[in-house]
Amino acid sequence: MTKRQRCPRCGYTRAWRIRRQQRRCTRCRTDWRPGLPLRLRRHQWQAVLRWHARGLSAHAISCETRLHPQRVLRALTIVRERLRRAVPPVLRGTVEVDETYVGGSWKNRRYGRRDTPRGRGTLKTPVFGILCRGGQVWAQVVPDITGETLQGLIRRRVQRGSTVWSDTLASYTGIALKGYVHRLVQHQPGHYASRGRHINGLEGFWGYLKRRLAAKGGIRRDRLPLYVAEYVWRYNHRKLSIEQQAQQLMHLLEKPMSPVGG
Repeated sequence: MTKRQRCPRCGYTRAWRIRRQQRRCTRCRTDWRPGLPLRLRRHQWQAVLRWHARGLSAHAISCETRLHPQRVLRALTIVRERLRRAVPPVLRGTVEVDETYVGGSWKNRRYGRRDTPRGRGTLKTPVFGILCRGGQVWAQVVPDITGETLQGLIRRRVQRGSTVWSDTLASYTGIALKGYVHRLVQHQPGHYASRGRHINGLEGFWGYLKRRLAAKGGIRRDRLPLYVAEYVWRYNHRKLSIEQQAQQLMHLLEKPMSPVGG
């Protein structure tokens, strides 16, 4: 190989040439084809990404591009997988951390399941997020909201010495011992944001995320991490024009796919 191509699964650079211009990784034995995926031409990918940046559904993109709906769905899944790996750099300075729950509305549940608890005892999917004031946001679906899980993510995603603002959830207790300046926000009636004592930036992102997810009309639980990654990327690039967003997405597709970041 004249130009080393990275394996999309493990990132290894050594591969064999096999049938139909494909490559096979010598480490994990994954087969892939260098270049743009799905055998779509460049102008077709550009059209899909342009309409996707505008927020159109897969059915609407299929009508606009005259591509089969299944090909569009596979193309959007590939885009979301790349966005899931486009992890922002380590955050520093003053950051806000918070958790939320994503799922169907309580009033829309079956009557047999309306006795399940709300709040932190709910059966909804937990999502943890970190927002750098004046910078970017990062969010990820998490298995639980224990201190081990949340503080481990903070240590990986936030530079030591930064100021961390959080609510009074017990899972954040002890983060100051890990090299951070910990500040608490009391969510009680009569307490308002003053002199930076708030996590309103991250609360605003949660509202944006839930409105976008609600507009989808329901998402499978196993697909939720892909959509969270998509809306994190959209939020971080919201100041770019549609054409600039489409160019950024095309650049992600042309880059070798790295492993999923923490």
